[in-house]
Amino acid sequence: MNKSQPFAQTGKPVRNSAKAIIIVEGRLLTTRNQDLFGDFYLLPGGGQNHSEILRETLKRECLEETGATIEVADLVLIREYISARHQFAEFDPTIHQVEFMFSCRLLEPVLTHQPTEHDSMQTGIAWLEISKLEDYRLYPEVLKSLLKKHPDLVFPKIYLGDIN
Repeated sequence: MNKSQPFAQTGKPVRNSAKAIIIVEGRLLTTRNQDLFGDFYLLPGGGQNHSEILRETLKRECLEETGATIEVADLVLIREYISARHQFAEFDPTIHQVEFMFSCRLLEPVLTHQPTEHDSMQTGIAWLEISKLEDYRLYPEVLKSLLKKHPDLVFPKIYLGDIN
């Protein structure tokens, strides 16, 4: 795909995705995933279904991927992901996703439920130390610096644009 080609010509719709930022005792809850280069980490969450409110999407996806029951709090970041412009372009250059990242808290102090539905590359979950995020392949990468600067999840702006 030519990067200057209008995205709408691919025929794929823009996808909404809800993501959870869950921090407990200085650690971030993530899904552990694996590709040809090894482990990488993502915020739990996923695609919004038709007629589903984003908060409902996030509760469902967190339970499916991590076994966590959560309370969804504030919308704290919005990111666009246009795959043709980032490192996963070789896998599928036609993805255009808008990610709504919410601060969340666990309703139970420990994850007592088993995940019910992993994503295709997901191998488990992981709690990453905020102070050591640079040691991990965490996506979006911008979270590494944002969470270190703003552990209280209060950010100077919400919309991040098409950024990695």
